[in-house]
Amino acid sequence: MDALTAAVAGLLFGLSLIAAIGAQNAFVLRQGLRRELVGPVVAVCSTSDAILIAAGVAGLGVLVDHAPDLLATTKILGAAFLLGYAAPALRRVASPRSLHAEREDARPAYGRVLVSAVLLTWLNPHVYLDTVLLLGSVAASHGSDRWWFALGATTGSVLWFSGLGYGARLLGPLFVRPGAWRALDALVAATMTAVAVGLLV
Repeated sequence: MDALTAAVAGLLFGLSLIAAIGAQNAFVLRQGLRRELVGPVVAVCSTSDAILIAAGVAGLGVLVDHAPDLLATTKILGAAFLLGYAAPALRRVASPRSLHAEREDARPAYGRVLVSAVLLTWLNPHVYLDTVLLLGSVAASHGSDRWWFALGATTGSVLWFSGLGYGARLLGPLFVRPGAWRALDALVAATMTAVAVGLLV
């Protein structure tokens, strides 16, 4: 029963950390709406989370807590990448297209999309503070059941990204209109910029 309690606690805690609107979620949502490489993107984000959760539960949070220079470097790199990703989103706001127009484009660059998913995860210093340090600390409070807590948190990550990526297609009829894409790209650009500025200041 203690193991089940720890797993459920991990599931709920993991979802509470990941559900906030952020750069990674905005990226997964957009890929889901475009129906482009959703499976690989979901797999990259979920696997990355699983690795980070395991690292936190294994005690890597202590290293993160004592590596301010590493976090500072990650902040600068992360901010630069986010601003670089926000720029094309702003350009799309100026010339929006419908979902049909988006789908008529050439096949997406597989490597570019997956690299973006990786960088949006691993260049975000908040993931080390939240997933590794904070989640690892909470997991430690469950003692010998901490790995059940980690399993619950990992399950929450898989459910969230799968729901966000594959559930986005339900909004497809709405995004036939260019105005809806303009609003989404504006949200993506604003989110990326806000996170980048937050990292720098």
